[in-house]
Amino acid sequence: MNILFFGDIVGKIGRKVVVDNLPILISKYDVDFVICNGENVTKGKGLSKTDYEILKDAGVDCITLGNHYDSKKEIYQIIDNDDIVRPINLKEEDKGSGSRVFIINNLKIRVSNCLGSCFMKQEVNDPYDSLIDIISSDDSDVHIIDFHAEATGEKKALAYSLKNTITAFLGTHTHVQTSDAQILNTGVAYISDVGMCGSYNSILGSNIDSVVNKIILHDENSKFKIDDEDDTIINAVVIKIDDVTLEAREIKPISIIERMKL
Repeated sequence: MNILFFGDIVGKIGRKVVVDNLPILISKYDVDFVICNGENVTKGKGLSKTDYEILKDAGVDCITLGNHYDSKKEIYQIIDNDDIVRPINLKEEDKGSGSRVFIINNLKIRVSNCLGSCFMKQEVNDPYDSLIDIISSDDSDVHIIDFHAEATGEKKALAYSLKNTITAFLGTHTHVQTSDAQILNTGVAYISDVGMCGSYNSILGSNIDSVVNKIILHDENSKFKIDDEDDTIINAVVIKIDDVTLEAREIKPISIIERMKL
């Protein structure tokens, strides 16, 4: 079994490049199940119902979220859908689910989403305790965790702490693909951050000048913007799972840069 996971999709340009390339990647890697992180799809923050439907129609099976999960209030029209997974360790959210099970090829695939506790603005329940609550009673065949967090140390420590109770532990949120994809000695497929899909000539998917003006030049009136016309990047991973043992055998990073046609 092969599972394709896209890093944070940023804006319309990110959504479009994923939709355009999804059939090619499914064919190339013989993909059985597609997951994407969709918390930045709609104008850089949140997920609208329309963008959700576009991703689903394109062939995405599961959409995970993150700290911007409710930046677009339309999310509450779809958050209870069984293919959306919001962070499991939110303190007060009572809608949606932080962990869902999908039946693919007669196998139970669980997808869980969790927020980190280091350097994040949100006050969340303990990530380890929240995940262990699920794992302790889990009967799925495969368990993929999207850990949406800043600190690489927190990501790897949490991955190791879960030992061999899960199949894959995939970091998201920083929008930069790390070069540490590996099968841990616990048997878990791991990467600190899958990266992003969106504008290539950007800062984390946003227009360069808008970010420089706000962060470096301290222009309080500057707003982050996303260029809809630009070269694009796709960051993703493919996880190969043994059909007999159901163990992760390989995690392959994907990084595709497409230049605009002149």
